[in-house]
Formats: sequence, structure tokens, C-alpha cells
Amino acid sequence: MFRLVQSASVRVNPRGRRQGNGLVPGGPIDLRSDTVTRPTKQMRAAMAAAEVGDDVLDRDPTMRELEERVAGLLGTEDALWTPSGSMGNVIALMSHLRRGDAFLAPAGAHVLDNELGTAAWLAGGMPRPLPHDAGPGRVSSDAVRRAAGTEGPYYTLRTTLLCLENTHNAGGGAVTAPDQHAAVVSAARRAALAVHLDGARLWHAAVALGVPPAALAVGVDTVQVCFSKGLGAPVGAAVAGTAAFVADARRLRKMLGGGVRQGGVVAAAALVALDRIDRLAEDHERALRLADGLRERGWQVQTPETNIVLVAVADLDGTVARMADAGVRVSRMAGRIRLVTHADLTDADITHALERIGPVEPALQPDVRMPAAPAPARPAGH
Repeated sequence: MFRLVQSASVRVNPRGRRQGNGLVPGGPIDLRSDTVTRPTKQMRAAMAAAEVGDDVLDRDPTMRELEERVAGLLGTEDALWTPSGSMGNVIALMSHLRRGDAFLAPAGAHVLDNELGTAAWLAGGMPRPLPHDAGPGRVSSDAVRRAAGTEGPYYTLRTTLLCLENTHNAGGGAVTAPDQHAAVVSAARRAALAVHLDGARLWHAAVALGVPPAALAVGVDTVQVCFSKGLGAPVGAAVAGTAAFVADARRLRKMLGGGVRQGGVVAAAALVALDRIDRLAEDHERALRLADGLRERGWQVQTPETNIVLVAVADLDGTVARMADAGVRVSRMAGRIRLVTHADLTDADITHALERIGPVEPALQPDVRMPAAPAPARPAGH
């Protein structure tokens, strides 16, 4: 079991005072992302006491401990800390792609829509989105085989890489189960494609399915995981793969300005964050409760598989402003309203959020109903 750690803020919110992790009535409830969490007291203490060194010159001992622990959790030979998940993704793509190569990714993937085009600009890849033909955020092995195609004349586009995402952010935190993952990776291998997994929220998928994180990274060449999404660390991610890949990735990280000196200060917080993986189940339960409450109030809600709730509305900007005026901060994702549960929320915050949002107004109802997301396949006993 992982050790449970509670978050605690050291500042008074200007619109409301915190009690434990949640906000007392009257303060804003922030559901924009699970990146808004503040470092816990344990994280701050670990950061203050961290053993550090110059990671660019001699490696930082705390950062190295984190990298080895991540490699163990993911079942890879090695791992490398990066300042962000986006940098981890682009390092992997720069390693896998030659300029002008095409790569496949599920439509709406973070590497396609939310990383400022670095896959094309820095890695030189030609993105080819795949439809979600196997459920929200998920692609089938048949879709991969069809998109990979066969070798053509020398002037045709070469497809050399498949990028997967688990959980799929724009799919509403959709989970890909181990058997689905294995089938898609196998199809990619038969088509001679390398495979990169954007696992920024892989921890959520593992908890939702009751499996180790390594079970969701089987067969991939590289995988990126994030410490500031869900786990509550203030900064950082890691990209993992073979020892040879990590050696190359360290050079690419430096090229991108990601070389750090005494990085153990932030790595120490990430080590504490890894002790919090099992508490993600609380976020999933609160997301389900939030979705059910919104549905009862007439909102068109996709049933969450993890901690992301998507709501279909006719007026995105108007709804965001309406909820902000009510004291609930939300964001936009994939043409819908996104609400994300996280470690700094309590059950009371969910209750207050639902009370503040209230029933949907007829003018905000979309014309087309949002289908409920199918439940992911779960292993027996979970």
C-alpha cells in the first residue's frame, strides 16, 4: 500500500479560508485542473531537507533516486526527470522521429492539440490523428493497422511512430485497459512502428483498473509520466525507456534547456508524491459524485472513468463565466466544460460546487446529447 498524505495550504485564500484541504463556504472552488494543488507539508519538509548535487555535472542524488524509482514502477531500464510532461513527450518524439516522418495519435491527444505544435516544430513529425473507434480516447488495433499502411514509393510519407495517451485527457480521463493496450501495441509492432505512451495521468489509469503502472506500459519504447497532475507535486515529470534512450534523452533535455543543477529540491517533492498514488481513488469517487449531481440537475455529463468530468453545453464561454460568478472555476476541453477533482478538495467542496452550479438553464442545453462513456474493462477482483 502507498502512504496517504494530506495536502495543506500555508496561505489564506483571499476569498475563503481553508479548512484542511477544502475551502469553507464562500471561497472559490477550483476545478480547472488537478495541477492547481499546493505542495503538502511533507513535500515542503522533504524539499528543505533534500540531499542535492549538480545534476548537469555529477547527477543529483535525490533526482537519481526518483528516476530509479520511476523506472521500477514502469518496468523500464531507466528514466529521466524533466521539468514538464510536455518536454518529456517532445524528447521522446525527437528521439523516435526523423524530420518528415508521420506519427499516429488518437484525435485530441495532448501531443496534437496542447503542446504548441512541438511534435512538428521541434521533432519534425507530421501528425495523423486517429478517430476514437474503440471508445472515448481509445483507438483499435485495426485503426492502427489501416493508418500505418504499407511501404510505398520513395516519395510517400513514412509512418514510423504511434503515440498513445492513458488516461486520455480530452476523452474525459478515459482509461485504456491492459488487454486493449496490448492489442494496439501489437498492431503497431507488426506495422514496424515505435510506440510512445503519454502517461501524464497513467497513475489514475492504474488506480482505476487496480493494476500496477507497469502493466499499462508493456511493450512501449518510451513512456512519460507526470508528478504534478493528480499526485500533487509542484513541478516535474519523467520520461522512461531503455538505458540507451535515456542517455540520448539527457542530451535532448539539455538542448531544450531542461538541464538542472540542484534538482533534488523538486525531486524530493515528487518522491513524496509517489507515496500518494493510492489516494487517487478518492478523486475518482468525487468525480463520479460530481457527475451524478450535475446530471440530476439537468446537465449533459459524460460518466467519468477517473477524475475528469466533461459537460456538454451550448455556450462554452457563457457557462465558464456563469460558473465563475457562482464561485466554481472550470476550464474548457474538447469543446466541453471540464471539471477535475484533485487532492485539495473535500467531499464538502463537491457538495458546495453542486449547490453553486445549480440546475442547467435551458439556453445552455446543447442540441445533441452526450453519450455516456463505456466503463473500461477491469480485471477480476477490482
